[in-house]
Amino acid sequence: MKKPEKDRPVIGVDLDGVCADFYGRMREIAAEWFEQPLESLTERVSHGLREWGIADSKQYESLHRFALNQRQLFMTMPMIPGARKYLRKLSDEGFHIRIITHRLFIHYSHAAAVQQTVAWLDGHGIPYWDLCFMKEKSEVGASIYVEDSPENVMRLREKGFYTICFANSTNREIASPRAASWREVYEMVHRSQAVPDDSSC
Repeated sequence: MKKPEKDRPVIGVDLDGVCADFYGRMREIAAEWFEQPLESLTERVSHGLREWGIADSKQYESLHRFALNQRQLFMTMPMIPGARKYLRKLSDEGFHIRIITHRLFIHYSHAAAVQQTVAWLDGHGIPYWDLCFMKEKSEVGASIYVEDSPENVMRLREKGFYTICFANSTNREIASPRAASWREVYEMVHRSQAVPDDSSC
């Protein structure tokens, strides 16, 4: 017998740096913004992108606003390989995919952020039951999280949530469980929690 929706395990999935290649696309836009050759900007960045010459949060917000409003950042990011394949597999196996992203921090650009996000998810065929735009990700009621932000990973783990760190240069110091690919995420989810049984009782 199929489990009711409310009993299905919920996976809280971040977008930027987990499903979408935020840093790869932002690097292209930053090279244009600073009028520098792309190869002059390192691919190994830390949170805040200081390695590209971004000095403070005000400068970061200016770049982000340009990326969002003039270059449709959230619609033009490449998909991280495996995101669609393994999220579909997890969804087909009975997991409830809840996309959680903090993309509404640029004032007066919320409509663009939401529209671009939905268009990107639909255009790439990413399965999800819920889409949450919020900073405090622990409040969404997931049992497993997939996240790349060091701050978010630590906060979720401190609150007792099983959180898989999707590895990139911004979170090198975060301890396991770490996943270098979506295949590893899929395997870790299965090791951490039994797949719902959809067979007849």
